[in-house]
Amino acid sequence: MNRRIALAASACIALDFVLMGAQAQSPTPIRILVGAPAGGSTDTLARVLAQELSRLLGRRVIVENKPGAGGNIAAEAVAKAAPDGNTLLMSFTSHAINASLYSNLPFDPVRDFTPLTCVATSPSVLVAHPSLPARDVRELIELARAKPGRLNFAIGAIGSSLHLAGDAFKMQSGVYIVNIPYRGTAPAIQDVLAGQVELMFAAVGNAHTHIRAGKLRALGVTSAKRLPAFPEVPAINEVLPGYESSAWFGLFAPGRMDAALTSVLSDATRQAVAAPEVLRRFETEGYNPVGNAPEEFGRFVQAEITRWRRVVKFSGAKPE
Repeated sequence: MNRRIALAASACIALDFVLMGAQAQSPTPIRILVGAPAGGSTDTLARVLAQELSRLLGRRVIVENKPGAGGNIAAEAVAKAAPDGNTLLMSFTSHAINASLYSNLPFDPVRDFTPLTCVATSPSVLVAHPSLPARDVRELIELARAKPGRLNFAIGAIGSSLHLAGDAFKMQSGVYIVNIPYRGTAPAIQDVLAGQVELMFAAVGNAHTHIRAGKLRALGVTSAKRLPAFPEVPAINEVLPGYESSAWFGLFAPGRMDAALTSVLSDATRQAVAAPEVLRRFETEGYNPVGNAPEEFGRFVQAEITRWRRVVKFSGAKPE
């Protein structure tokens, strides 16, 4: 089958999918379930994506929040849904972390889902209160080794990607820094701003304004390379080779989905990610767009499950 025929076939499948909703007596919207509260990063990305997908698919796409259990409530609902393209999951790094964090998941994070695409990644930044003597990652490691157990990390949620970014840092550097858990990112970052806690791994979007205002000091970024927004801030792996920890957000469908329908939904989502308005929003919010193929995203998720298993074991973290 040449490329022209393949494209024509894909277009016909897409048209059938659109008409399936448009011709129904009461058109059922496509639901994107989000396992986090409204207003958070995953919810924001899902809503930006839903608007563009509605235009591309010619069907109403809505976002439904089902927070709780680190995203597992929404994931279970999608895992048990019919693989008809009407129920999707916008998930995040916890999809891979939870495979080790929870001992009895009611679903298999690989087998029970059809990966569509990784939508975006979001690196974080290691920040400190300006009163901390350390001015970079190397000095922080030296200080932590000289004063084991005297420094503290504020963490917004046990088992979150930001919590485990800190534990991966401790595991790789060999330092002992105490975790101080909070019920959410907002109170955690407020205590770092107030000097009650010295350190925190924070999403770039949450810390950007405070860093620019001089209220927080950026010690290092978790991405493989320095970020354009902070060219003067080194990547942590410049001191700890191989260190990298970025949150990711991806779209999944229920497992066992038909290959043709998977292709339609994945292609539409990747087109949505590449749309100018979506790219503009991502840049504003500090996300790096991805939009990879289902097979590549599937391999990535499996690798992430393996990678985070070591960190979860080291951390000793238990679900809240």
